Amino acid sequence: MISKRLLAKGTLAVAIAAVSVAAYATHSWNNYHWARTTSSFALHTLDSTVAGGTNANWPVLLSAAASQWSQSTNLDLSVVTYANSSRDRKRCTAVSGKIRVCNAAYGSNGWLGLASINLDSNGHISQGTAKMNDSYASTYASDANEAAHVMCQEVGHTFGLGHTSEDGTSQGTCMDYSSSPSSTQPNQHDYDELGIIYGHTDSYNSYSSSAPFAPSATQSAMAGDVPLGHLVRRGHFADTYVAPDGRGGLWITHVTLAPGFEHFDAQ
Repeated sequence: MISKRLLAKGTLAVAIAAVSVAAYATHSWNNYHWARTTSSFALHTLDSTVAGGTNANWPVLLSAAASQWSQSTNLDLSVVTYANSSRDRKRCTAVSGKIRVCNAAYGSNGWLGLASINLDSNGHISQGTAKMNDSYASTYASDANEAAHVMCQEVGHTFGLGHTSEDGTSQGTCMDYSSSPSSTQPNQHDYDELGIIYGHTDSYNSYSSSAPFAPSATQSAMAGDVPLGHLVRRGHFADTYVAPDGRGGLWITHVTLAPGFEHFDAQ
């Protein structure tokens, strides 16, 4: 038991070090990717969204983002309507082998969008969630581009993309931190980066093409609810957290900070 605990702590320490140092070195998010045995794959995208107010018609924005990301030759996002009651969206429980997109009033906690990926014991993405925080509806109301930018970026994180820049300038992609009208969807560089990340095949599939199960009121935290865990990187516009998932894998969470909550002293 002691050896297993030490091993788990060691695994977490290595993962934290890797995230802290390498996750933002390239446009790839530390080379995190879904395992698959084919050169391209269809990734079920569970739509647990409802319209969130001015400029934040989340179902429409998710549909647009899925269509844009599906222009990649490596993946196709298949949007499936999923549980979207207020309670279900607030929990946004992850579903194995799929990504789930939710919006809710998650509170005035300083984050505008939040993307979490679960790494299996082999280090491959096995499930993910993307959350849009309606508690900052005024931000979306005052900036028509922000909702589309956040939706596109959080979804992009769930299949392993990092940022093209973190200085606030526009790189013509939603994977930057600009509020420019040209930063609301992927660009060719994003598709090229996906080609690099998914330029190989694996020995198994970590995604699932089966129909999603209905959410259960008795699901435990280890069955899908995402703990933030340890803060491993503090950036100007975003924070990164790591937590063990209790099954030999890890949760990696990227938090996009809301306007006014940026870390101006971050290097």
